[in-house]
Amino acid sequence: MLPEPYRLHHRAEFSRTVRRGQRIGRRDLVVHALTHTYDDVAAVDSLIRVGGPRFGLIVSKAVGNAVVRHRVARRLRHMCAQIVDELPADTDVVIRALPGAATADSAELLRQLRTGLRKLGLRSAPEPALGRTPAGERR
Repeated sequence: MLPEPYRLHHRAEFSRTVRRGQRIGRRDLVVHALTHTYDDVAAVDSLIRVGGPRFGLIVSKAVGNAVVRHRVARRLRHMCAQIVDELPADTDVVIRALPGAATADSAELLRQLRTGLRKLGLRSAPEPALGRTPAGERR
C-alpha cells in the first residue's frame, strides 16, 4: 500500500503534472513527471510538501472492466511504493495505464516504469542484471 503523503489527490495536481511535466511513453504505460521548483511553491500558497515524491494513477475503462482496472491500479501502487526511495522528494509522477497493462506481468510493468523514469532523468543508471557484474561478465 502506498502511504498517504505519497499520493496525488486533487484534479489540479494531476492536471499540473500532466500539462507542465515531462512525458514518456512505454508499451503499457505513459509516465508523466514534474519536478517542483521554489517558484511553483511560491505560486501556490496552499502547497505544502510533506514526505517524498507523490504518485497519481490514471486507469481508464479502455484497460478493462472494474475488476481489471482495480487490479492494475493495485499493482501500480505497489510498484510506486517500491520506487519511492529512488526519486527526488520534490517530484510528482502520474502513471497512465494503457490497455496492455491488464495482461502485462508485474515485473514487466515495473521495468517499464523504471526505464521511463530513468529516461526522464529522475533515476540513475539501471541496476545490473542478476548474476552479472557491471561489465556484463558472469559472477
